[in-house]
Amino acid sequence: MAYYVYILASKKHGTLYIGVTNDLVRRVYEHKTKAVPGFTTKYGVDKLVLFEIYDDPTTAIAREKELKKWRRDWKTRLIEEQNPNWDDLYPGIAN
Repeated sequence: MAYYVYILASKKHGTLYIGVTNDLVRRVYEHKTKAVPGFTTKYGVDKLVLFEIYDDPTTAIAREKELKKWRRDWKTRLIEEQNPNWDDLYPGIAN
């Protein structure tokens, strides 16, 4: 089974959210439809701008915790290395 660490943004250089899941399509859909009240619903954070795939939950959770400790400019650089326009990657994985 695959595990995903993902970063959502409200807009380019906007509010960021980092999460981990074993079902990326379902989880991002929940954020987009505001199915669960919380941070992403309150701040309109629903664009999937980056995700990483891991083989086990322990590694994925460790990476999520690591990224959450990073400075904002490091997170921005990581996103822009792989997704320079901050495009929403959800349509590409939802098919």
